[in-house]
Amino acid sequence: MNEVLNAILDFVEGVPPVWRTLVAGVAVMLETSVLLGLIVPGDTIVLVASTGVTTVLQYIFMAVAIVLGALAGESIGFGLGRIFGPKLRASWLGQKIGDERWEKADRFVKRRGGIAVFISRFLPVFHSVVPLTAGMTPMPYRTFMAWTTPACIIWAFLYVSIGSGAAETYRELQDTVSWAGWIFVGIFVVAIGFIALMKHLLHRYSHMEDDAPEAPSGK
Repeated sequence: MNEVLNAILDFVEGVPPVWRTLVAGVAVMLETSVLLGLIVPGDTIVLVASTGVTTVLQYIFMAVAIVLGALAGESIGFGLGRIFGPKLRASWLGQKIGDERWEKADRFVKRRGGIAVFISRFLPVFHSVVPLTAGMTPMPYRTFMAWTTPACIIWAFLYVSIGSGAAETYRELQDTVSWAGWIFVGIFVVAIGFIALMKHLLHRYSHMEDDAPEAPSGK
């Protein structure tokens, strides 16, 4: 186990920090725009790239790059939804999402406004669909950004902390604990399990909103 992890971490750490950070930021941008979240595994790329973080400065730059990438991607999605929304929904990728998901996202945004935008950042598929959907509604861009910015910040620091924290713990223990690799895996399993639980609860909440009254547009 330790040998395999050493090879993986050495490879990631061997990538120049600037390139590692740029790749993660761009991946998140692509994930949250133009429905590429269905193809680009932004969460996974951020976790892997974060295992190469070895200094506080690298941690800060990685987190900031992820926040900026997420905000850029969601802004692009919002703008495209406002301009080309119906056409994107009817596109090949849009059809892959399915009318049911589009309709749920549409109802969620119209009924809960900014809260839906905040929650969607943590939900698979929805984080790609909701920015487009929000752009199709009367919601002002400033309202959209006011809700998605804190969500992106929380999401970015959470994922970067998991990846870098697990890797740092392993590096500190690998020379003294023979099963340090299993500790690394355990940290990931617990963290991802917690995230999965939160996503499940938020997903249930989004479905419960189907019967909720609509919130005033733009809020």
